[in-house]
Amino acid sequence: MRKVAVLIPTRLKSSRLPNKPLALINGKPLLQHVYEHALKVHPKEDIYIAAGDQEIVDLAHSFGAQAVLTDANLPSGTDRIVAAMKQIDPDETRYDVVVNFQGDGINVNPALNLRLVELLDKTGADWMTVGKKMLDPKDIQNPAMVKIAMGLKDGEDYGRALYFSRSPIPFNREANACISAYWHIGIYVYRLKALKAFVAASEGVLEKTEKLEQLRALENGMKIYALIVPSVKLIEGAPADINTPEELAEAQKFMF
Repeated sequence: MRKVAVLIPTRLKSSRLPNKPLALINGKPLLQHVYEHALKVHPKEDIYIAAGDQEIVDLAHSFGAQAVLTDANLPSGTDRIVAAMKQIDPDETRYDVVVNFQGDGINVNPALNLRLVELLDKTGADWMTVGKKMLDPKDIQNPAMVKIAMGLKDGEDYGRALYFSRSPIPFNREANACISAYWHIGIYVYRLKALKAFVAASEGVLEKTEKLEQLRALENGMKIYALIVPSVKLIEGAPADINTPEELAEAQKFMF
């Protein structure tokens, strides 16, 4: 029977907001808010905080969460998840699907995870992720907003991701512009074996070029599907995640 592990990767070091997991939002640490969101839809025994620092482990234990200490110098949250899973399930007998629930996702709807797990089974994908229709031409041109190329038909809300790029894609030849694009939102559900194979693979040519790690998965033949949603937020108007002091201050205005 398939079993799902929910991993919350986090560390203290952050260039824009140091000690971010410890930041208080209405009297409660950011990490605790995120953990309690995950508890709304996942069993407690299947949720783990993949920590880069002992201080985070101690904090997690203070509010009753399971936590695994990993190397603070791991290059990404994906690597941190795999390192934690090697401790949680070294023989790969307990879990075969992993949810990556970002440690700064203060306002990300955890119910999306359930839909992604469902689609992972339905599509046979190795990875599931999320996208959103882009309406503003300025956003389409913004290289910080990653785009997904996928051939969705009318009425479809999920499909196979064929490419990810910082450039405007796909290009509409008749309009001589990119007029319809999907913004990639970094929410992921993986098959554990595919995730481990991804981390074991060397950095790909396209990944190096675009600086997008999901391209390594595509270069190694993995199937990524994306669910297109109108929003990933629990509360509209509040930041989806916390990356800057300004977003931290903005989040204080909302009750999570």
